[in-house]
Amino acid sequence: MNTTAGTFFALVPYALAFAIAALLPRRHSFAERVGLGAVAALSVLFVKGMWPGSEPDVNPAGEWKYLLDVIVFLPLFGAVLVLFLPRQSPAVLRRFTYAVLALDFLVSLGLLSAPMTAGWHFQHVEEWIPALGIRYHVAVDGISYWLILLTTLTTPIALHVSFGSVQTRIKDLCFAYLMLHGAMLGAFVSLDLFLFFVFWELLLIPMIVLIGVWGGVEKIKAAYKFFLYTMTGSMLMLAAILFLVYTHNKLAGYPSFDYLALQRISLPPGWAGWLCFFGFFIAFAIKVPMFPLHTWLPDAHVQAPTGGSIVLAAILLKLGTYGFVRFCMGMFGGVAWASAATLGGFAVFGGILYGALVAWKQDDVKRLVAYSSVAHMGFVMLGLFAGNQAGVEGSVLQMLNHGVSTGALFLLVGVIYDRRHTRLVREFGGLAKVMPIYAALFVLVTMSSIGVPGTNGFVGEFMIVMGTFTSQVLGPKHSISQGVGAAFGVVLAAVYMLSVVQKMFFGPLTNEKNRGLNDLNVRETVALAPLIALVFVLGFFPNLFLSRIQPATATLLDHFTEARSAYIQMGPEAEPILRPRRGGPFEIGYPEAPAKGNAAGSEGGVQALNAPAQKTGGAK
Repeated sequence: MNTTAGTFFALVPYALAFAIAALLPRRHSFAERVGLGAVAALSVLFVKGMWPGSEPDVNPAGEWKYLLDVIVFLPLFGAVLVLFLPRQSPAVLRRFTYAVLALDFLVSLGLLSAPMTAGWHFQHVEEWIPALGIRYHVAVDGISYWLILLTTLTTPIALHVSFGSVQTRIKDLCFAYLMLHGAMLGAFVSLDLFLFFVFWELLLIPMIVLIGVWGGVEKIKAAYKFFLYTMTGSMLMLAAILFLVYTHNKLAGYPSFDYLALQRISLPPGWAGWLCFFGFFIAFAIKVPMFPLHTWLPDAHVQAPTGGSIVLAAILLKLGTYGFVRFCMGMFGGVAWASAATLGGFAVFGGILYGALVAWKQDDVKRLVAYSSVAHMGFVMLGLFAGNQAGVEGSVLQMLNHGVSTGALFLLVGVIYDRRHTRLVREFGGLAKVMPIYAALFVLVTMSSIGVPGTNGFVGEFMIVMGTFTSQVLGPKHSISQGVGAAFGVVLAAVYMLSVVQKMFFGPLTNEKNRGLNDLNVRETVALAPLIALVFVLGFFPNLFLSRIQPATATLLDHFTEARSAYIQMGPEAEPILRPRRGGPFEIGYPEAPAKGNAAGSEGGVQALNAPAQKTGGAK
């Protein structure tokens, strides 16, 4: 076959996908047809590019170390530039913000060039405040990899939706979204705990602004509640960070805020280890949120504008689960193991079952979806508490699934609210007769939310439940009871979601106010299209995502088990120790002692930041 024919046949799948999707809309809207066609073609391109065996043989030594810097600081720099644009030109502000977020998304696609082998990728280390052991240290592995891409995809969708419903203070809105976007990305890539804490606190400000300025009737109450809960957890985490830095300085002779250094500390089974663990855990449990620290979430979701709810559900909550797997399991393996069975009980009975039962009784559909988030995030936490490969991989995958499904649900709830200015289920009924496309997509996303096979929600929940039943961390008694509880939670999810679908979309059209409602418009269809595509891509091809998650989770669990072994060998009266360095790709970029770090460390360490992971030696 000649080159021209080969090129033609290579392009046929993309052209066919584009054509089919472009022919779907009934409206003769060029923007809608092109938007749906582009989403379909890009979905085919993504699946083909990520298919096993089709990945390029990328040498990590060729990874551009500034890629993460651009991804994080492009929106932050854009937020500063927005301040210099005229408030009287909302069209200019919208286009500029679109351009910044679109460019950031395109730049983030550069992450797909890395095969995500074991080790840190796109790592960049610079000394920041050497006297205090603070460095600018960013990197990505298989755990944070997909969360970064989820963030760069979801925030533009949320902004696009917001521009359709928010018509006041556009400049402030653009600034808040760009600042929030950059801060969330910074938290996902930071490996220095001081840097992580800066981004963790920075994202709090724009989220409060989104709720408090463009929210509902009780927006100020919801914003204050969100602030007080989050700030309380942050102060506990800061105290734990400072204690770890003090301990490292005492043991190693120099201070360091770096994750690679602090995870070597083994605290004895006394008050210090438990207090440090719960300092981090409470901060992350508030953000997840876990029962009984969840009460801020329904208020925040109900009062936030639609775009704010999308970001909150799809990304912000994942910072809590990401923080637990990265820092609680990564630095406090012994305490995390010892507390897993108890915390797993909270995840099942206070999260999955309680969240599902409360959601079932809600008459406000947005509050129902908010409580469903409590239940779904309970699954994620349960998989992490299970502490095995199936549970942790399923949890990381379920973070993506929840971001896609619940983000789409909040978007769909916002659609009906913009038309009727009510979210009460009793106000609807028979909507499928007047809004058939909206009804079809709501039912589809509902199927994904309850984990129907073939949709994105199935594989993650299945892996979590199986991981729970086979968990050695939870123990035989708790693994069975919690596995059964989680499985029953899947049934309850179907009950409350299908119940609201039946009440809203089927039966007679009893309310005359609903008779003249318009179906989805172009803006809403284009915003939903990427999320709908991901429902099927994640559902039919989960291994495209799991294959890049697996190396990082395997290494994390090795470290988790090693930390637990060191923990049980220490007596309550023992002193903290530094465990031996394990070597290997996950210790590239380790903060050496100042005496040798300035010479050998900066030459050997910095030059080896992007060394090929598979060629790096070290103990397993």
